[in-house]
Amino acid sequence: MSAEVSTEPKPAETTDPAKGKAVVLYDGMCALCQRGARLLKRLDWLKRFHGQDCRDTAAWPPCNEPLDLKKMLEQMHVVTPDRKRALFGYKAIRWMLWRLPLTMPFAPLFYIPGVPWIGNTVYLWVAKNRYDLVPCKDGACQVPLRGQKPKE
Repeated sequence: MSAEVSTEPKPAETTDPAKGKAVVLYDGMCALCQRGARLLKRLDWLKRFHGQDCRDTAAWPPCNEPLDLKKMLEQMHVVTPDRKRALFGYKAIRWMLWRLPLTMPFAPLFYIPGVPWIGNTVYLWVAKNRYDLVPCKDGACQVPLRGQKPKE
């Protein structure tokens, strides 16, 4: 008797959007989140990150920790390259700071006693109010096309 060997890739291998990279899951319908993703892309000289709209649930990376859309819409998540952890909010930002050449020198400052509390408080406030901080209404951004005036 011979055992059959499957040559098909495992599901995790076929669904991983950025194997070997950290995946930053952000609200793709939020203008502030989109700006943050573009900034991250410019700072990511070493190509360690892959930005992805968390609303595209079919393209979520595999992860040992469960991913929850509701939680991702409350705070940005980062799935580590080894797919073992999913960090979110202020902790995710600190994790990313260590991996970007321009921000690495500032990363230790984010651990000074008191700074994590302030950072987390500010992060949560911005995340909760992000639609009010940019030209969005009721969760839908009113981004004008080039040459058009914004709707009032």
